[in-house]
Amino acid sequence: MAGNSWRFEGNERKYVEEVLSSGFASATSGNMNSKLEAQFAESHKKNYAITFNSGTTTLHAALWAMGVRYGDEVLVSPLTVISCMNAILYCNAIPVFVDIDPDTFLMCPKDLESKITPKSKAIMPIHLYGQMCDMTEIMKIANKNNLKVLEDCAECYLATHKGKVAGTIGDIGSWSFENSKHLSCGDGGIVATDNESLGDYLRKLGTQGFKNATAKSGKIRVSKDMFQNPSYTRHSHYGFMYRLPEVAAAVALGQVERMEYFINKRQKMGALYKEVVKKDGAGVISSQYLPDGDISSYWCFAAKIINDSIDWVEFRKKHVSFGGDGIYAAWALLYKEGSIPEIHQIQKQMGLPLMNTNDGICPNAELVQPRILQFTTNQNSLEEMDIQAEALSKTLRYFS
Repeated sequence: MAGNSWRFEGNERKYVEEVLSSGFASATSGNMNSKLEAQFAESHKKNYAITFNSGTTTLHAALWAMGVRYGDEVLVSPLTVISCMNAILYCNAIPVFVDIDPDTFLMCPKDLESKITPKSKAIMPIHLYGQMCDMTEIMKIANKNNLKVLEDCAECYLATHKGKVAGTIGDIGSWSFENSKHLSCGDGGIVATDNESLGDYLRKLGTQGFKNATAKSGKIRVSKDMFQNPSYTRHSHYGFMYRLPEVAAAVALGQVERMEYFINKRQKMGALYKEVVKKDGAGVISSQYLPDGDISSYWCFAAKIINDSIDWVEFRKKHVSFGGDGIYAAWALLYKEGSIPEIHQIQKQMGLPLMNTNDGICPNAELVQPRILQFTTNQNSLEEMDIQAEALSKTLRYFS
């Protein structure tokens, strides 16, 4: 099979055929969605899991369910995909950018604590590149200041921090099924929580506020006779249309069944890269620091250039010339994105305070972001993995 089609060699096609053969009979009751949610909740030992149509709408709904509203502040790292900032803005809230630790590339608890104000409502730790933030310290800060915590695990399936699995520590965990993630159905997402009232609200938010939708079930038609009565009111809450289509849920279910298989592959590739850096990388690059005892799921293998004389573009060109996949750069920091002038204009029109986008608010992130190298970890075979490891080895030896 060509490309990445090897990723879909489980029950994905079988489950999609079941949906098509049913004529989408279960679209409103969520047969595949229900199976997917049950499987995911069980795998993470959570009471409730609720599907959404993207890993962005999961974040928006989660923040809204936590009570984030107009003028509230949400603390977030600027080193992440723009979805994290946009989800905060969707709530008419203000992103407050927290600096990173220069070695882990993750949210710095000390800077987090320094940026809490009376307007702070929630913290969004981003478990970047498959590695978890220091949730021990973040939860201490959150509990001390009565803040909600939304763990963004889009790149972080089954990683652990001090033995605790990503997405199971804060109030809500959020994952993505976008094409590049550990598990994929093209686009989609899922949240998990132990809080039934949060789960109920999340479900209603994702399905137009239908009053019969609950944390356990997306079924909205309890009684056909009642549902079709002209005096019946269907909606108890304000909501969005964020449901995951049944076909996508069918694919995601097949993926979740093989979750450990996919993660093990990425961890093998990550371990190979790490060995190469340890052997050949002295004075050239350093790996994302992983604290002792923590486990990364290596959505990618991240490192940073530590030799100021090495040009990022030239490093990538040389790596490709040695047979390596194209290295990915880190995203531009959120407060340096080209959309900022428009966002500030909208905030002015709404009478909101402008989010701080000044240079220097996150000095570590500003220093590290241009140096970050993201190496692919989605190789299928050991042969493919060896090719990437050898390419990195040759590149490091070239620049050393």
